[in-house]
Amino acid sequence: MSKTIRTPEDRFANLPGYDFSPNYVEVGNGLRMHYVDEGAKDAPTVLLLHGEPSWSYLYRKMIPVLLKGGFRVLAPDFIGFGKSDKLTEKAAYSYQKYIDWTADFLRQLDLKNIHLFCQDWGGLIGLRLVAAMPDRFAKIVASNTMLPTGQHKVPDAFKSWLEFSKNSPAFDVGRVIQMGTATELPDDVVAAYNAPFPSDEYKAAARIFPSLVPITEDDPEGINNREAWKILAQWDKPFLTIFGELDMITKGGERVFQKLVPGTKGQAHTTLQAGHFIQEDVGEELASLLVEFF
Repeated sequence: MSKTIRTPEDRFANLPGYDFSPNYVEVGNGLRMHYVDEGAKDAPTVLLLHGEPSWSYLYRKMIPVLLKGGFRVLAPDFIGFGKSDKLTEKAAYSYQKYIDWTADFLRQLDLKNIHLFCQDWGGLIGLRLVAAMPDRFAKIVASNTMLPTGQHKVPDAFKSWLEFSKNSPAFDVGRVIQMGTATELPDDVVAAYNAPFPSDEYKAAARIFPSLVPITEDDPEGINNREAWKILAQWDKPFLTIFGELDMITKGGERVFQKLVPGTKGQAHTTLQAGHFIQEDVGEELASLLVEFF
């Protein structure tokens, strides 16, 4: 039986560059989900969805630029990450549960006219939400992400990551973030990525997320993603790709979006000199591109 645990608040004291007020909403069966909510409530909404194994701290460089651009900025922590509640058993997590929890978040805040930025698992979840509730979304930026159907060859870099996440005796989240960036992170920033995880008991979501990616054709979520692609293949609202040149896991994925999503036509797609965690490497530049596009 999985129990729910909560990272002690003092773990988040004095994190460099992250002084945003916490906000919470209950999703699913009483799970507390944390989110950053900055800017005027009546301003256009930008939704920033993080990936694995990061949290809203990843967006600390981008939020001020987006606020200056006149937007309301929301950056939630998925369940199992950041300041959100964590379930102790890997089996308590599933791809569908993440979609349900995040859809619950969108409905409770009644978010509309959403300008979505999604990276890594933020795309696997966010793009499914776009397909499920397209009327809530206005514009999309996809970065270092994908919507896998299990029908295509998996990059060797992802296979290695999958193996590591399942079987490595130690799972140092800060070090994983460092491995996915092109720049050297200061020790206090690495520590900030470790802050949500005082012990291995808190890392079930971080450990299981890679295993939830559908990589076989008969995976039910691969089939669900194929259905989502049918919606995205008709998406004619603006859709931009900004990928990191140095990301070996998702590199080339932007071409799939540009080929299949009508809304990508004529957009100023960009490749930046950045690794997988593009928000760390070029956060301010990335945010400036979002302000321009949004």
